[in-house]
Amino acid sequence: MRVAVLTGGSSPERHVALAGGAQVVRALRDLGHLVAVVDTVEGPLDSAAERRLLGASVGRDPPTLDELHSLKDREHPEALATIPELRGADLVFLVLHGQQGEGGEIQALFDLAGITYTGSGPLGSALAMDKDVAKRLFTLASVPTPDWHVWPLTDGEKADLMLPVIVKPSRVGSSVGLTVVRSHTELEAAAELALRYDEDVIVERLAVGREFTVGVLGDRPLAVGEIVPQHETFDYECKYTAGMTEEIFPARIADAQTRQLQQLAIRAHRALKLRDFSRVDFKQDSSGTPMCLEANTLPGLTATSLLPQSAAACGISFGELCEAVCRVALQRARGTKQPTATVD
Repeated sequence: MRVAVLTGGSSPERHVALAGGAQVVRALRDLGHLVAVVDTVEGPLDSAAERRLLGASVGRDPPTLDELHSLKDREHPEALATIPELRGADLVFLVLHGQQGEGGEIQALFDLAGITYTGSGPLGSALAMDKDVAKRLFTLASVPTPDWHVWPLTDGEKADLMLPVIVKPSRVGSSVGLTVVRSHTELEAAAELALRYDEDVIVERLAVGREFTVGVLGDRPLAVGEIVPQHETFDYECKYTAGMTEEIFPARIADAQTRQLQQLAIRAHRALKLRDFSRVDFKQDSSGTPMCLEANTLPGLTATSLLPQSAAACGISFGELCEAVCRVALQRARGTKQPTATVD
């Protein structure tokens, strides 16, 4: 099969996408597929460019704002559908993060161009990317989620605000631009930081209990994992630095709690109209109730990423996971109905 891996991008999660892209490329080639690599910024990559871009580690920090502006100036997503490596592929495997890759624009472009790709479509991508909209849909679907407000806060919202809270960009992942706020005097600075990355910012009640994640493949929940970061929150450094987080798969919890988290993950996945695969993150509140933080439409595929670990706990290797993602995307594109999973 001819597969084009589309990766890189101009979002703060560029390094994460490239690291995941490297692993997907290796896995697909090991499976015998003919793989081309395209960076949304640099275009098709030759072998030298692959070694340069796909050989680097994620690092402890995201790109600087100046670096992101430079990347954005060089990126022309509207031209992606004209690239022969993408147009001629049987399937485009998306390894992108952030608004540029997960917000639905590239997905809409590929739909119009008749290009088959992995992951959710334009609507599901846009719904999940906007944390405010996603949380509204979680609420309608009876998926508990921490209380939140959209910045700027009214005087009444400020007066009623239950601290501590998390202030974060609405459409940026990997905890970029996120601040834990414990005092009203810290709110403005936290919002200013978040606004550097997105024009929409949310203020969310900080859940203080155990943190869990559930992978979804097709319409099937994978293993529940527990995340135990060294920092107070599962921030960028903890996500992508080896040894900074203990990740336990499967989570050491009762069977009833496992089923509850899997049921909520599938409910969140469906509420946002997602498809192919996703990863849904939860954190318990003070009463032990699992609160849905977000659903990731293109979850990370790096060496430390959570979806591959969730799959591995179900006996699915990384290569098998990549093959399965390709298979469900092709089945969907061909109109083959996927079985609906049930979680007892």
